[in-house]
Amino acid sequence: MSAKITSINYCPVKSVSFQSIKNCKIKKNIGIIGDRIFAFAKDLDLEQAKLFEKSLVERKGKWNKVLTLKNSPALNKYNFIFEDEKLTLTLKDQEIITIDINKLNEREVLAHKISELENSLKQPIVLMKNNEFPFFDTSISKKVDFVNSVSLLNIQSINDFEKKVNKKIETSIFRGNICFDGVEPWREREWIGKTIKINNVSFKVEKNIPRCVAINLKPQSDDNSFNLLQLLKKTYNHFDMGVYLTAEEDGEINIGNTINL
Repeated sequence: MSAKITSINYCPVKSVSFQSIKNCKIKKNIGIIGDRIFAFAKDLDLEQAKLFEKSLVERKGKWNKVLTLKNSPALNKYNFIFEDEKLTLTLKDQEIITIDINKLNEREVLAHKISELENSLKQPIVLMKNNEFPFFDTSISKKVDFVNSVSLLNIQSINDFEKKVNKKIETSIFRGNICFDGVEPWREREWIGKTIKINNVSFKVEKNIPRCVAINLKPQSDDNSFNLLQLLKKTYNHFDMGVYLTAEEDGEINIGNTINL
């Protein structure tokens, strides 16, 4: 097998942000450091948001209490950049606001700015932060027995899908943390239950990633007419793209590293 990492990505803010990086630090039982450590709570007051932020039990199954592209597609137009403890909201690569994430009052200013930009979003909105238990889908889902995760995408699986539906499909639609090339389409589905190594960092391959209507959104827009989810089911009789990994040790991975079974 000659699978090589072609890109590494992380999302500081769940659903809203997407940053490509050349390498990343991996922390055992967490994943990519900094990935999805922020999320916006919705329909929760400040005290309720604090509980959701800290309590995994409180999160389970409550997808409607956090802003996602599924329930708030308007957010797909925006992006966040996180550097040096500063969080910057952008639109079409233009800065809107930058805050110090360690200052609660500035977090509140950012939440108000989001509401001001998109008045269809129901109040209140609260910016949450958790480094130990980030806001991964797996921290909210009731259908998995692990909490923290890393998503792995096979470029050839996406290419196969693209060819079969005759549509241009940007890899970023699936918001994968680690993308790789060099093996046959869908081979990653055979790795479930096995351990892979990337730059001598071990990951357990947990399960296929089921997709939702968020993949119907065209990149950096709120146009959800893409119908990729329906096409995925029609083409392969499943809604999956990519696999979930859990990190079994600390380390670092880089673009160009190989994947070893």
